[in-house]
Amino acid sequence: MAPIDVAVIDQHTSRMSGAEFRAFQDNRPDHERWELLGGVAMMMTPPTLVHNQIASNLQQLLNDALERHDSSRLAAQRPGLELASGDYKPEPDIAVIDADFKAGQRFVEKAYLLAEIVSATDDVAVPGTVRSWIDVKRELYRSHVHCLAVLIVSQDRMKVELDLKTESGWVSSVLEGPTAELSIAAFSLRGPVGALYVRTPLAPRRS
Repeated sequence: MAPIDVAVIDQHTSRMSGAEFRAFQDNRPDHERWELLGGVAMMMTPPTLVHNQIASNLQQLLNDALERHDSSRLAAQRPGLELASGDYKPEPDIAVIDADFKAGQRFVEKAYLLAEIVSATDDVAVPGTVRSWIDVKRELYRSHVHCLAVLIVSQDRMKVELDLKTESGWVSSVLEGPTAELSIAAFSLRGPVGALYVRTPLAPRRS
């Protein structure tokens, strides 16, 4: 099994509003990754190499598809997402956003696809609840009015949980194994789940 992130490594104990959290982030070094969980700011551990490679693979696959079919959007890593709820400020691993962002921009108000590569920090309970951060993020992403698809990607096995918005509501599926087909028509993405794991210990390059 590939190693996963170990824990949340720091916590700002004072409760913050969304605006206070953004001001707090402005004074932190760029390499730190903070998220607001139920009004509590938490800094996440640095991601593993496996996590980063899966994120890069997904970003490339999405951008290749978007370049061919919808150049008005692009896939970006770790944009700050402004949600209706001020108590939550997640930083998705991958998001499809509008391509016309501004120089110096850190945060977006619209995201059309949101993806998380699951880490140990995602299993931390949201303060004041018994719910894990990954479950809350999934619910927040699905409630984002612009979001059309949510991906929850495992990093220790080839598994993707996929939520797609349809006219009748959200439809969920679980895709497992390298040959399972990942298809998201809204972004013209279609291919095997195994493509997300290229150049990781689950699908190493051959000599």
